[in-house]
Amino acid sequence: MLRLANLALLILFPLAWFAPIMRAGLLPLFGLSEISIISGLQSLWDTDVALALLVTFFALFAPYAKTIGLALIHFGLMRRKALPALQILGKLAMADVFLIALYIVVVKGVGMATVETAWGLYFFTGCILASIIIGHFSQKRKPHRV
Repeated sequence: MLRLANLALLILFPLAWFAPIMRAGLLPLFGLSEISIISGLQSLWDTDVALALLVTFFALFAPYAKTIGLALIHFGLMRRKALPALQILGKLAMADVFLIALYIVVVKGVGMATVETAWGLYFFTGCILASIIIGHFSQKRKPHRV
């Protein structure tokens, strides 16, 4: 069951990256444009490369590397000693969710812009939490021979 759930994340994470995480607009009078993790990263690469690298690591690399690492462990291709490092990657991915939520709160506080959370934020958060839970149960599970 853990194997299938983890393999599902290999498909769900890329979907979450393209899902709208927020809708933003300058004033309530104008239409809101949807922002995904990928579209946000694209605009970030044009303005702040260092922050773009950090967010790319937190949002894309960390959760996907953890998922691939867990799959390798589940299929006996990587030693279980790597689990603590993989769990750290999952927690780093949670930092991206915190950053997105922080951006939404800051922009709402300015008052000149309209920002609404979209379903993709919850989808991405769910994928991250599922990855953490799968990693937790993978640590508790006895090694399985393939």
